[in-house]
Amino acid sequence: MEPVQLIEQSGAIMRTGRLMLGAGTASYRVAQAMHAVARSLGVDAHSAQVSLTDITATSRRGRIFRTEIVTNSVFSVNTDRIVALDRMRRTMPEHTTPEEVHRTLDQIEAKRPRYPPFANAAFAGAACGGFALLNHALLLEIVAVFLAAGVGQYVRRLLMIRHFNIFGVTMVAAAVATSIYMAGMAILNVTGVQVATHAAGYISAVLFLLPGFALITGALDMAKMDITAGLSRVAFGTMITLGATVSVFAVSLLGTLQISERAVNELPVAADIGMWAGGTAVGVLGFALMFNSPWRLAFSAAAIGMVANAGRMYAIDQGIAIQTATAVACIVVGVLAAFAARGGRYPVITLSVPAVLVMVPGVTAHEAVVSLNRGDYATSVAGILLVSLVVLSIMVGLVVAKLLTDPEWAFSRTEQSWHRIDTAR
Repeated sequence: MEPVQLIEQSGAIMRTGRLMLGAGTASYRVAQAMHAVARSLGVDAHSAQVSLTDITATSRRGRIFRTEIVTNSVFSVNTDRIVALDRMRRTMPEHTTPEEVHRTLDQIEAKRPRYPPFANAAFAGAACGGFALLNHALLLEIVAVFLAAGVGQYVRRLLMIRHFNIFGVTMVAAAVATSIYMAGMAILNVTGVQVATHAAGYISAVLFLLPGFALITGALDMAKMDITAGLSRVAFGTMITLGATVSVFAVSLLGTLQISERAVNELPVAADIGMWAGGTAVGVLGFALMFNSPWRLAFSAAAIGMVANAGRMYAIDQGIAIQTATAVACIVVGVLAAFAARGGRYPVITLSVPAVLVMVPGVTAHEAVVSLNRGDYATSVAGILLVSLVVLSIMVGLVVAKLLTDPEWAFSRTEQSWHRIDTAR
């Protein structure tokens, strides 16, 4: 006879995991949510292996067990859904039924995006505009970045809805954004407004494509010793970055692009800090809203990013090594995010990822690619190493902050307790 009750319980557990994985959260949180549902449903033992593309899980009751596999084909980020599913995980009753779990999941899944497509595109444009300001872009360049990134994000969302290949989506969106930026600069020059097409604005126009959630959750998964899940996420993030790089480099060949460092006017320290804080706040707020975050969450992330990145920029200006300043700033981000998320208000990752995206050295990465194509291997290798060090500093900073602020994550107490309950049963 088919174990009907166990089949229903396993179905509710797997659906919870699939929705959490599709929303873009870390694999260890997906497994935690599945364990919480399994415990509430009365399953004797449950184990799950979660990667970026699939979940394999076994539910056991008495002498029978059921193993299921589900495949994930959604590679977007929905912060609002992450918040709702994490709240469900934290508030699971002691006893529930598969029907009640499905009812709650139906409500979460049926919720439409908070913002319409045009607003989502505008948020992406604002985020990249803030990035451009931090990279010393001029006012007209920032306007061009806003328009280019907004159109690029709109095209990306349109293609994603139609289930176009994710690698192809990235390449098309990057080509659209960079082409619009180059065209805008060309139009300005034709009309008599002489603005040099600088790499700062050009690269900022595609930074909405940064796979921040994939790279950072991958690092956290590997720090949690879930190597398979972590490697798959980092590999995905690297693939998306390379896809965008191909289009960015190809379009840059169509026009003259200055990659030399732009001269920056000397400003009072207070003015510099104000500019860094303002650009960071706009950039982080734009990224958070682009990820479909509630307004309160987005403003919290913007405040955290503003404090950490302004301090980081000041430290770099005072001669501190960029990787050192970045690692310390990311520890600050992680600690402040944990404080803002206390009591289960928000998942920490929904605050920390937008706050650190503005620290990624996109312009340096592009300069390294251009130097490589020109045969200047020394400059290219130096740029690639610097970018790698900064990205590693971001990941290390967030992992250290997690170790300092989350005992459950640091000591794996939830999993150990769950196994003891299983043994007792």
